[in-house]
Amino acid sequence: MANDTEMGLVVVGASGRMGQALIRTVHTMEGVRLAGAIERPESPFLGKDAGEIAGVGNLGIQITDDPLPIFARAQGVLDFTSPSASIDYAALTAQARIVHVIGTTGCSPEDEEKIHAAARHATIVKSGNMSLGVNLLSVLVQKAAQALGPEDFDIEILEMHHRHKVDAPSGTALLLGEAAAEGRAVSLAEKNVRVRDGHTGPREEGTIGFATLRGGSVVGDHSVILAGPGERITLSHHAEDRTIFARGAVKAALWAYGKKPGLYSMLDVLGLND
Repeated sequence: MANDTEMGLVVVGASGRMGQALIRTVHTMEGVRLAGAIERPESPFLGKDAGEIAGVGNLGIQITDDPLPIFARAQGVLDFTSPSASIDYAALTAQARIVHVIGTTGCSPEDEEKIHAAARHATIVKSGNMSLGVNLLSVLVQKAAQALGPEDFDIEILEMHHRHKVDAPSGTALLLGEAAAEGRAVSLAEKNVRVRDGHTGPREEGTIGFATLRGGSVVGDHSVILAGPGERITLSHHAEDRTIFARGAVKAALWAYGKKPGLYSMLDVLGLND
C-alpha cells in the first residue's frame, strides 16, 4: 500500500540505462516511492513490471505509454529522455502542476524556451548534470576562470562518454563551459570553439575550447584545463556509476516538492547559487 507521506515519483524512459538506475534509486531512498513508469508507444517493455526490468523484483508498477493518468496522481517526474520528449512531458507536468526534474541534455535554445514557459506552472529543476561533485566543480571553475584572466590562461574542456551517447559536447561539458564563461563575464555562445581541423591558426585569446571523446562504457569524465605560461591547472570529475545522477535527481525532486513554480538548477538544490 502506498505511503501518503512519501513523494510519488514517475520515471519516464523507464527501460533505458538511466531509467533503470532511477527506478532502483527511488526503490531504495527514503521519502519517495515509485508512482509510475513511462515508455514510448513502440517500446517492447510496455506492460512489463518496472521493478523487474530494473532488477529489484516485482513492484506492481506496469510500464505504460499513457502518462496522463499517472501524472495526475503523482507528485513528481524524473526525466532523462530526449529534448522532444522532455518538452512534451514539461507541458504535461505544467498541466498537472507537479515537480519535473529534467536531466535531459542536447536541448536547443528553442527547447529551453518551451521548458521555461512550462515552468510558469510546473516546478522544474533542470541541469546538465545532477551530481553533487559536478555542481561543486562548476563553482570552482567559475572562481578559477574569474581569478585567472584570459590574457594569461586559456580554458579547454575535455570530456569522454560511452559510445552510445548521442549529443556532443555533453550537457556537463556545456554546464562547465557556462561556469567558465560566467567567471570571465563573457557569453559562451560567442566564445566557444567546438571544432579544430586543418590549419586553424593560433588560438584566439579568451576562447573556451571543447574536446569530445566517445568510446566503450565510460559513464562520464570531465576535465577543465586552465593552461598558462609555465603552468597548467586541471579540475576534474570522474563518474563511475549512474547512481550518482539518479540520487541527485531524487534529491532535487524532494527539494522542489512544495516550492513555487519556476525553473531551478542543481545549484539551487545544493545551496550553491549564491
